[in-house]
Amino acid sequence: MAQISEKDRGILRELAARQRDFATSAKNDEILKKWDALAHSRRESPTVRLLYSNFTDEVVGARMRCEGDAARSLEWQLLSTMVGRELFDDDTPISPTFDVGRSIWASPFGARPHTSRREGMAKGFHIDPVINDYAAEIDKLRGGSYGANPKAEQDRMELADSVFGDILPPRLVMHSLTGAITNPLVMLSGMENYYLAMYDAPDTLHEIMDMATRVYEDFYDYLEREGLLLPTVGISPVAQESYAFNSELPADKAVKTTDVWGFLESQETTAVSPETYGEFVFPYQDRLARRYGLLSYGCCERVDAIFEDYLSKWKNLRKLSVSPFNNEPQVGEYLRGTNIVYYSKPRAEYVTNPGPLDEDALREYFKGVCEAASGCILEIAQREVGTIFGDYERGRRYVEIAKECIEKYWKP
Repeated sequence: MAQISEKDRGILRELAARQRDFATSAKNDEILKKWDALAHSRRESPTVRLLYSNFTDEVVGARMRCEGDAARSLEWQLLSTMVGRELFDDDTPISPTFDVGRSIWASPFGARPHTSRREGMAKGFHIDPVINDYAAEIDKLRGGSYGANPKAEQDRMELADSVFGDILPPRLVMHSLTGAITNPLVMLSGMENYYLAMYDAPDTLHEIMDMATRVYEDFYDYLEREGLLLPTVGISPVAQESYAFNSELPADKAVKTTDVWGFLESQETTAVSPETYGEFVFPYQDRLARRYGLLSYGCCERVDAIFEDYLSKWKNLRKLSVSPFNNEPQVGEYLRGTNIVYYSKPRAEYVTNPGPLDEDALREYFKGVCEAASGCILEIAQREVGTIFGDYERGRRYVEIAKECIEKYWKP
């Protein structure tokens, strides 16, 4: 087991106690009631969160104090768990446990991507294609794989338990299952080659999509066969930085993949026609969607254009990502009165533009979001934020304004 100094141990125990205090507070109880309403399709009080995954250096890294590598790994997770509540006072639910993720993985293709970055660019990158001709190079894509690493789980559980288990007991959780195909494929070929293949090599593209789908189907069979599934309920992760709160899946034991959450998206096809999506993507996503108990769908792509003819066919769809690239009032019309969460991802520039927050513009924008989502089960998560300029009060004020607008403009 990794060694942790007494100094680092003290820091970690202090953080664990802080998380426990958040988790057992009256405020957390209020927040959990909001999530319970979403879980039971009650239109009561939408949740609001400011997600920090693109500026962790400002809200996690800047506050790290531990020195040892093992201690810093635990510290990173403890600080990360509390960012939304501690710094922004948002609706992040806090668990009285230290959650260790189930170590399972699947890769739909045998090839590995290659990217390059320009010096000084923090997030941008260029895809260097390893596949240029789908028909001629399809064999490079064969050999998808999957697996699990229970030892890594156990080691982390034991380490956390030895340091602060008496304060914050470790808990093994599982993320929602995924079945990403178009993103891994584009990361191997680039967008242009992918789009051209729809015209130049449609049969090959179908073969590739089927090949990847079978890898995921075999992966799901493996998880069932080896007893590796865990319940996905309550404060456990669902892709796109959401949570698994629901009232339909088993909370005690998961035996089949139909007992757990799944996640699908295809933002790479947002620029093709709905019919093209229906030809090259939907049939394969449909096979995977049928393996999940509940489904969360979408990232940054438009879902308004494909909802009626395709996404609405999935009776287990319970969370739909609504990015600013959508006709948001139209999506609201589709979801109003249903049991599908309108997972709003507002425009990020209102918080990332330099200078003081333009509160009037922000209120006007959130007014539109709230009106579009009125009558829907609404969850707001501000993603794609690159910086808050190290100003925690800026993030806190942003959340306050969003909540004020919900109170004023959103109607159940």
